[in-house]
Amino acid sequence: MTQSIEIKLKEMNITLPASSNPAAQYTNYVIVNGVMFVSGKGPSGQPRGKLGSTYTTQEGYEFARTTGIEILAVLKDALGSLDKVKRVVKIQGFVNAEPGFEEHHKVLNGTSDLMYKVFGEKGVHARSVLGAVSVRDNLPIIVDSIFEVEE
Repeated sequence: MTQSIEIKLKEMNITLPASSNPAAQYTNYVIVNGVMFVSGKGPSGQPRGKLGSTYTTQEGYEFARTTGIEILAVLKDALGSLDKVKRVVKIQGFVNAEPGFEEHHKVLNGTSDLMYKVFGEKGVHARSVLGAVSVRDNLPIIVDSIFEVEE
């Protein structure tokens, strides 16, 4: 018998926040044929600034981790239980970075590592990460995500 994700989060000292509301005319998620697309999320606390000047790679990693927690909050809100996640399919990060910044992949590891720790092998996913000259609200990172879920 596998351990409940809710218990695992408690053991990891992670408390999910209320899922944030969209800031415009879109929804937090869409589910189509068992695939859940979660709209881009940023880190909790609404930090502002760029990697490579305002923030270090390690700080970016922590921002990506808290962004992952924001994504988990949307999943929980939508599905009622994180145990309904069958697979993390893809994570895509948009890192707000200075032109010379080259550690985007290390920043997005904050989300990837969290998904693996929470979901185990089901948390291993495809991913891509891009450096952005700017993102909404000057957040340091935005993460889009796709999951296979039980409907």
